[in-house]
Order: sequence, then structure tokens, then C-alpha cells
Amino acid sequence: MDHCYRHPGRETGIRCTRCERPVCPECMISASVGFQCPDCVREGTGTGHAPAASRPRTIAGGTVTADPRLITKILLAINVAMFLAVLSRETLVNDLDLIGLAVSRTTLQVVGVADGEWYRLVTSMFLHQEFWHIGFNMLGLWWLGGPLEAALGRARYLALYLLSGLAGSALTYLIAAPNQPSLGASGAIFGLLGATAVLMRRMNYDMRPVLVLLALNLLFMFTWSGIAWEAHLGGLIAGTLVAIALVHAPRERRALVQYGTCGLVLLVTVGLVAARTVMLT
Repeated sequence: MDHCYRHPGRETGIRCTRCERPVCPECMISASVGFQCPDCVREGTGTGHAPAASRPRTIAGGTVTADPRLITKILLAINVAMFLAVLSRETLVNDLDLIGLAVSRTTLQVVGVADGEWYRLVTSMFLHQEFWHIGFNMLGLWWLGGPLEAALGRARYLALYLLSGLAGSALTYLIAAPNQPSLGASGAIFGLLGATAVLMRRMNYDMRPVLVLLALNLLFMFTWSGIAWEAHLGGLIAGTLVAIALVHAPRERRALVQYGTCGLVLLVTVGLVAARTVMLT
């Protein structure tokens, strides 16, 4: 296995179509045929093309940035900040977790998404109550999120994360008991896991490690008690579908395929939420 010419510690099976130097996902830039390295792209800026045509791009068409983990760091910081807020005021969980429809034990009032508290679908994605829970999820976010952000670009990566988490919340809202509370970033993390499998397949990497990790997570998801498997499954499905569109969209119709798929996933998610709300009200 070759190693990236800019990052010797990273194995890769992709080479620049112009100079044939090996490049990793962070360095590769999508070209009309195959991929090019950043040096060849910079050298091509004087060929008469518009500046944007030679701008370094990720495999999904995103802009190559100096800090490829910025969004991952921000998401991690939001999760940690929410966790610290819960530690300082435990009742915050009851105000922000995902619950379909129930009577609050503290206020004796009806609460839940079906009662108009739509924000719970999003706030629950960043909410954790146990140290082990946020620990596992944040490790997953860091390990999976960084490489994905570098390969997809910031905007596409953020869309992948949010749509996966929202789809996980929607499926939980649809299937779980309306008075069953749920929280955690697991839906989004499973979306990143599915996207990692898609990206590795696209790059012709060895799929065995990620498939083993996925199998173990699916085993725990359906055998351990107290796990909101609906969020995991919803996030995994949404993340996989979005990732397929992001990395396999043909260059000439990239924007249409990518935006269209993200919009379709969001539309289905909203439809599930609306259908469940009608059922509960």
C-alpha cells in the first residue's frame, strides 16, 4: 500500500492523475478524470481557467481548508457544553430530551414533540446524562468525524451530521412509546459510521475494519437494554444515503444530486414527524 506524499503516515490507494504521486482523502482533489494532488492543481492555475476551476476541492466537491476538523471540534464542544449544563442543572434533561407526548412529573403539564415542542428533535441530539454515554459518543465523533470532514468539506459534513441525527430522532419519535424519553448523539454518530463505510468503499480501502465495527455496533444496538435502537437505525440509514449522494454524484450534476438527496432525506424525516404527530393528537 502506498503512502500519501504529503502525509507519509497515511496509507492510500489513490494516485494523482497528472504526476501519479499517492494522495490521501484530505489531499485528493476531484478532477474531470480521477483526482489530482494540491501541487498539480496549484500549478494549473495559469492555464486560462477561471480561479474557481483550479481551487482545491475535496472528493465531494467541498473546499479544502486549513483546519479539516473545525466543524468536528465545534460539534464536540456543543455536546460537552450541554453535558456540563446538565451536570449543573439536572432538570434541564426534562426540558430538552426527546419525548413524544407525556405528562411532566414536575409541572404536571403535557409536554413533548406532539404538543408543539419540535425543538426536542434537535436538542436531544446534543444531550447526554451519563459520563460513559458522552465518552463513547465523543470518541466516535472524533475518530469518524475528522476524516469525513476532511474528505467531504465542512458544509457537506455538517449536513450529513445534522440530517443523520434528525432522522434518528424522527424514527425514535415514530416507533418508540410516546412517553419514553430519549437523548444522545448516537443517531448522528451512526450516520457518520455509515458514511465512513460508503467513503471507504468509494476509495477502494479495505472494508473489513469498518464492517466489523458496524457489525459490533448493530449487535450491541439490538441486544443491550436501554439503548434507543431506533435513533441508531434512523441515523445509519440517513447517513448512508446522504454519503452515497455526496461521494458518488457525477461531477456535471453534483449540486443537483447532493442537494436533492439531502432535501429528500429532510422531507421524509419531516413527513415521519408529521405523521406521528397526527397519530398522537
